[in-house]
Amino acid sequence: MGFSFQKSVSFFLVSFLCFTQFSPISCYKKVSLDLYYESLCPGCSNYIVNYLPKIFKNGLIDFVDLKLVPWGNAKIQPNNTFNCQHGPAECFLDTVEACALDAWPHLNDHFPFIYCVESLVYHKNYTKWATCFEKLNLKAKLVTDCVGSERGKELELHHASETTALQPPHKFVPWVVVDDQPLYHDYRNFVSYICKAYKGTAPIPGCSSSNSLSFTSKLSTISPDITSLIEQSLKLAASA
Repeated sequence: MGFSFQKSVSFFLVSFLCFTQFSPISCYKKVSLDLYYESLCPGCSNYIVNYLPKIFKNGLIDFVDLKLVPWGNAKIQPNNTFNCQHGPAECFLDTVEACALDAWPHLNDHFPFIYCVESLVYHKNYTKWATCFEKLNLKAKLVTDCVGSERGKELELHHASETTALQPPHKFVPWVVVDDQPLYHDYRNFVSYICKAYKGTAPIPGCSSSNSLSFTSKLSTISPDITSLIEQSLKLAASA
């Protein structure tokens, strides 16, 4: 009886604080959005360039926990080397992106770089991936040292483990998972799944016509540089 009473009191206090002191967003777990992909996959670059940026509009990212896993359909060989679907260049860029995720764990830092590289892939110009460091004013050494080291290999083995552990197993890439549920071929409609999975009370922009135009999150921690980079790249794609 005593334990049950304490649990009830604790739940009441948390709920009370949520409604009186904290933003409703902070009182609920964010919706997980996991993208399993490979760097030179045309469908993956198309998704990253033309669809995924939706989460950075109007504060939607405040409700989403985005995870990127660059491995896809690659295989580990008996000698512990990698065999990638689109050849050695893809293995190399997968490792580049894995190292970027490790070097800059904050979404504000690593997503612009991943987006920049995948924009070049989208335009069939991926050999210029290193220009993204200068464009974004990032220290190249943090990534380039990692790529040729055991750390780079270790990171890719970790992403391989994450991908092979998926249940149900991934069938293709991009493989998009929202709140632990794979979207299969409906992955382009991922925002609607985020809306369904969200358990909070704060309105999510884009989830209903009544709030999507008026609500602007005050909690966004994503730099405007991401939006600016996305807009520039999309203009480039339109003129290509």
